[in-house]
Amino acid sequence: MSNFLVTPSIQEDNNYAFFALNVSLGITKESSYYSVEEAKDAPLVQQMFYLPFVKSVTLTDRGLSIERFDILAWSDVINEVAQEIQNYLNNGGQIAAQSEVKKVPVTVYAESTPNPSVMKFVANKMLVDTIYEFKSVEETTNAPLANKLFNFPFVNEIFIDTNYISINKNEGVEWEEVVMEIREFIRAYIEDGKGVINANQAQSSGFAASTTPIENLDETSQEIIKIIEEYIKPAVASDGGNILFDAYKPEDKSVHVVLQGACSGCPSSTITLKNGIENMLKEMLPGKVATVSAVNG
Repeated sequence: MSNFLVTPSIQEDNNYAFFALNVSLGITKESSYYSVEEAKDAPLVQQMFYLPFVKSVTLTDRGLSIERFDILAWSDVINEVAQEIQNYLNNGGQIAAQSEVKKVPVTVYAESTPNPSVMKFVANKMLVDTIYEFKSVEETTNAPLANKLFNFPFVNEIFIDTNYISINKNEGVEWEEVVMEIREFIRAYIEDGKGVINANQAQSSGFAASTTPIENLDETSQEIIKIIEEYIKPAVASDGGNILFDAYKPEDKSVHVVLQGACSGCPSSTITLKNGIENMLKEMLPGKVATVSAVNG
């Protein structure tokens, strides 16, 4: 059974509230209802109409949009409604008639990376909307998929980006021995609609790179970040990793970055930094960059 988590938010006009779910419902078509009778094929929606202030309900794949009658404010009841939806779903309440809920086919393929210890598993659907990195199982309290993956004894680290998962293994096994097992596990997990991240609780994790707003950085640092985002990060992501700007030191014209995912600890990362990133920054910012190094190896 999925562990449903509901995150409520009041919309701008205050008449609507959206109750976001951390798990896909597998609903392929958004539907709106204006009475309990119209919702006969959607038990979850019917449950909402038993609340006297509910005017209409729209059921989507990732939550419910509820319109209220003007007899109270959302701020008075929104948390109680979110809790009722969450309890209903976690107690096995039916969402909609079976014909309305379809399991969306999921495909996952494995892709090697420049780091021989890391394999990239790419899904045909979005997994997360920001980057997460887990160095140990203790960091996965609000990341159920990563938590399950750490049950495989050869898994060292996990990096999750938009539609892929990079897994760093130990030296106890070769990828050809386990890649099919991991690929099928991830595919089945996602297809079952189980949560990847409890988004309202988990935070993007990993090395704490510079958190200074870009507008507060010096001009050269801003130029470096723009080059990294536009030219370097897409190439690094295609290899199952990520790169973050950490700092620029004008006194020695040195650039410091953070490498994540497949790039962290990769034997070829030094070559990539020197022959790729460093040369690009020197060429695009002549006279401003002398060296590039990774603060985390």
